[in-house]
Amino acid sequence: MFGSLGIWEILLIIVVIALLFGGKKLPELGKGLGQGIKNFKNAVKGTEEEEEKKSKDEKGN
Repeated sequence: MFGSLGIWEILLIIVVIALLFGGKKLPELGKGLGQGIKNFKNAVKGTEEEEEKKSKDEKGN
């Protein structure tokens, strides 16, 4: 998932992020990131559904 990053590099990144943003901001950042991913997935799913609908309409004509 993270390519060539090892466990120590990932832990170091997490520690740096925690130091930069502090404990109070991390839950907000996580929530925002989760909502962003959810919106992206919904947009992709909506696009796929539109593509399927177009292809069905074209096959019907």
